[in-house]
Amino acid sequence: MEQQVVHGVLVECVTGDIVHQPDMDAIVNAANAQLRIGGGVAGAIHRAAGPGLEAECRPLAPIAPGEAVITAGHNLPNRFVVHCLGPVYGHDEPSAGLLAACYRNALRLAEEAGIRGIAFPAISTGAFGFPMQAAARVALQTVADEALRLRTVRQVRFVLHDKADQAVHARMLEELDA
Repeated sequence: MEQQVVHGVLVECVTGDIVHQPDMDAIVNAANAQLRIGGGVAGAIHRAAGPGLEAECRPLAPIAPGEAVITAGHNLPNRFVVHCLGPVYGHDEPSAGLLAACYRNALRLAEEAGIRGIAFPAISTGAFGFPMQAAARVALQTVADEALRLRTVRQVRFVLHDKADQAVHARMLEELDA
């Protein structure tokens, strides 16, 4: 695990499973526009949360790239799930701006809900094709920029699928312009 305090917020980069973060108030779903079960992160979160999550999501859909909505955690150990629709790389433009909006909007919702700890996956890096290094740079810089405005969020965790992705995020965390 790599970690750094950025403007009073602990930012961590770990290898793990997003649905196994019981010490976080919220986890973030790399959602599809319809907020349905899908594959990857969205599938894992919906399966772990149970059918109540899909029922709560239905009236909130569709969402556009860069947007975020918040729901209860249902059967997850987390109180909340923040659902973000990341951009499809090379299709939804400007990709970096839309990806940054995901993180900003998720953190805004976390603040409004009084969340102290939130765990993010690497949004848009799976089926949506965003290159890992570029996505990590956008994600971590956005969190660093937003940390100045955060009052309730004190911990942001990036939960990465494997050691290679974790190493990329850890390197970008070290290079932050904070």
